[in-house]
Amino acid sequence: MLLQHEVSAVGHPLAGTVAEWLWLLPLLPLLGFVINGLLSLVPATVLGPGDPDIAHGAEGAHGEAGHGVAVHAHDSADDHGAHGDDHHRVVRHRFAWLTSIVGPAVLAVAFGLAVAIFLAMRGVGEMSAPFVQRYFSWMPAGSLRIDAAFQLDQLSMVMILVITGVGTLIHLFSVGYMQDDPGYPRYFAYLNLFVAFMLVLVLGASYPVLFVGWEGVGLCSYLLIGFWFSEKANADAGKKAFIVNRIGDFGLLIAMFLLFANLGALDFVGVNEAATRLTFGGPLVTAICLFMFLGCTGKSAQIPLYIWLPDAMAGPTPVSALIHAATMVTAGVYLIARSSVLFSMAPVAGLTVTVIGALTAIFAATIGLKQWDIKKVLAYSTVSQLGYMFIGVGSGAYVAGIFHLVTHAFFKALLFLGSGSVIFAMHAAYHHTGSHEDAQDMRNMGGLSRYMRVTWVLMWIATLAIAGVPFFAGFFSKDEILGSVFLRARESTLADASWLGIPGSSVLYAAYALGLAAALLTAIYMTRMMLYTFHGPNRTGEKERDHLGEAPWIMTGPLVVLGVLSLFGGWLNLPALTSFLGPVGALDRWLEPVVGESARRVTSGVAPEPAHNVELALVGSAVAIALLGIIIAAVRLKPARLVPKAQAPEEHGIERVLANKYYVDEAYDRVVVEPTVGISRGVLWKGIDQGIIDSVFVNGSARLARGVASLGSWIQSGQVGTYAWVLVIGVLAVLGAFTIR
Repeated sequence: MLLQHEVSAVGHPLAGTVAEWLWLLPLLPLLGFVINGLLSLVPATVLGPGDPDIAHGAEGAHGEAGHGVAVHAHDSADDHGAHGDDHHRVVRHRFAWLTSIVGPAVLAVAFGLAVAIFLAMRGVGEMSAPFVQRYFSWMPAGSLRIDAAFQLDQLSMVMILVITGVGTLIHLFSVGYMQDDPGYPRYFAYLNLFVAFMLVLVLGASYPVLFVGWEGVGLCSYLLIGFWFSEKANADAGKKAFIVNRIGDFGLLIAMFLLFANLGALDFVGVNEAATRLTFGGPLVTAICLFMFLGCTGKSAQIPLYIWLPDAMAGPTPVSALIHAATMVTAGVYLIARSSVLFSMAPVAGLTVTVIGALTAIFAATIGLKQWDIKKVLAYSTVSQLGYMFIGVGSGAYVAGIFHLVTHAFFKALLFLGSGSVIFAMHAAYHHTGSHEDAQDMRNMGGLSRYMRVTWVLMWIATLAIAGVPFFAGFFSKDEILGSVFLRARESTLADASWLGIPGSSVLYAAYALGLAAALLTAIYMTRMMLYTFHGPNRTGEKERDHLGEAPWIMTGPLVVLGVLSLFGGWLNLPALTSFLGPVGALDRWLEPVVGESARRVTSGVAPEPAHNVELALVGSAVAIALLGIIIAAVRLKPARLVPKAQAPEEHGIERVLANKYYVDEAYDRVVVEPTVGISRGVLWKGIDQGIIDSVFVNGSARLARGVASLGSWIQSGQVGTYAWVLVIGVLAVLGAFTIR
C-alpha cells in the first residue's frame, strides 16, 4: 500500500472492509491534479515557421459541438464583458483529449469507491463509533499531538457521496463547456485539486486536518474564480474571495486555540468526550462556537461576509456549480453539524446562527428579485438557501440542515449547469453573427424553450424544487427546516435562553416568519428567471436565432441525472405525512449516531412531535407560500414587454437599489477599503516607512556618515603645514586642560 496506517479500533466493524481504502478518496483527485497540472505546463500550440497564420486561424480552430461552435470559453461576471471575448480565442490545447479522460475519470473512480464504502457501512448494520485511520504523527509538540488521520462516520459519508457524485457530473459537463479553452488542463488541475481538498475537509479526524482542507478550498476558489486572470475584474473577484475568507478563517483558528487550551484535545472524538467538562451555556463554550461560526460566515457566505460569493461568478460556470452546490459553501454547515456537541451546549450561539441565517436568507432573496445576469440570480439564491441551512443547524435541527444541503446540491447544480447550457448557446449564436451583446443577461434571452427543450424542462424541475413545490426535493428539506424551527420555538433550550435580551422563543418565531418570507421571494425570483429566459418572444436577435440550440449530450446528460435527483432527492428523509411514498426518516436514522444526542440536548431530551393539525398547517402554509410566489410572478411579469439590454431603460427607486445590491460593496469600499488604503498610504507608507524609516534611519544615517566623511576629507587635506598647526593647537589644548584650573 502507498500509505501505511493504523486503524484506531481493531475491532471496529469496518476493519478489513473496503473502508480501509478511505485514503484513496482524496488521493485520486490529487493524482488528477498532478497529471493535468503537468499537462498545463505544455504550451497549447507550437509556433514555428511552418505554422499558418495563427491570428487568423484561431477563430476557425473551434470545432462544432452539437449544433454550434463552442465559443463558451469565457463568461465574465462583468455585465459589460460577458459577450465571451472571442478576440482572445486560440486553438484547443493539444492534450485536451487526455485531460478529458483523466479529469472526470479520477472523480468517477472516487465516486465508485465512495459507493462501495457506503454499501460496506450499510452491511455492518448500526455503527455507533466512527472509523478512524491514523497515518502518521503530524504535529507532536509537548502536550500537543495532532495525527494525520481520517474519520469515517455517517455524516462524512453523506458529504463524500455528495462531493464525489455531484462533482463527477460537473466534471463531465466541464468537458463540453471548457474543452476549447487553451487553459483546459490547468482548469481541470484546479478542479481536481478543489475536490481533493474538500474531501480532506470532510474526512479530517481533527480540526487541524479539517483546517487543511478548509484553507485548500479557499486557495482553489481563488484560482478558479480568477481563472481568466488576464482580465482585472476576474483577478479582483478571486482576490476578494480569498481575502474575505481569510477574515472568517481567523475565527476558526481562535476557536481551535480555545479548544486546545481548555480541553487539551483537537480531534473530534476527544473534543466530544471532553466537552462534558464545559459549563452548559457558559461563556467559554459560547465563545468557541461564536468564533467557529465566524469561520462559517466567511466560507458559507453569510452576513456580513457573503460579499465574495456573487463575485465568484467571474469564474467558469461549472466552477460556480461546484462551489455553490457540492463543495466550498457547504463547509460551514458541515462544520456546525460536525461540532453539534459544542453548539448544543451553547444556546446563545445557536440563536446567533439562526438569526444570521434568517437575515441572510431574506436579505439575499430581495436582491435576487432584480438581478439580470442569470448567474447572479443563482448566486444570491445560493446565499439565501445557505441561510436556510444555518436556520436548521443553528436551531438544533442538524439533520434538517444537512438534508437541505443534499437536496440543494442537486437542484442548484442543475440550475447552474442549466444556465451554463444557456450561456453556451448564447455565446455560440453571438459568435456566428459577430455580435458582442451580453450572453448572460436575461433581457437578451427569452423564448429559449423553443430551442432548448431539454434544458427548459430540467431547469423548471430545479426551479420547482428550490421553490418548495410538492413533491420535489426542496419541498421536503425546506419544510423540515421551517417546521423544526417552529417546534423548537415552543419547547427547547434555545426557547428558554435569550438573545440580546430578546426571549429565545420570539427569536425562533421571527426566524420562522423570515424563512416563510424568503420562501415567497425565492418562488418569485426563480419564476422570474425562468419566464424571462425561456418564455415570451426571443430577444437574442433575428440573425442569432438560427444558431440557438441544445448543448451536446456531454453537457445535457449530467443535467438529466440531476433532474432525476431534484425530483426524487426528497425521498431521502420523508416525513410521516408522506409515508405513502416510501420509508419515513431514512436520513434521520442514518445520522442518529452522529447528531442524535446533540439534537435531543437542544429539545431537552424529547423529540418534538407536532400534533396532526399543526403539522398540516405548517406544511400547508409552506406549500401556499411557494405556489403564491409562482402565481405572483406569472401574473405580474410580462416577458413580452421586456426589451434587450441595449434598449433597456435605466432603473430608479427601489429597483435601482436592489439591482445595485443595496450598495453594500460601495459601503464596504467607503467604510473599510478606502480608510485602510488611506491609512496604509498616508500613515504607514509615507509617514512611517518613508518619513521615519527611510528619511530618519536609512537616509539620516547615510547623511550622518556623509557629513563625518566630509569633515574627515576636509581635515585630511594633504598639506604638511596644516597638519603642523593642528598638532600645535592640539598640544596647547591638552596642556591647557591640565594647567588651567
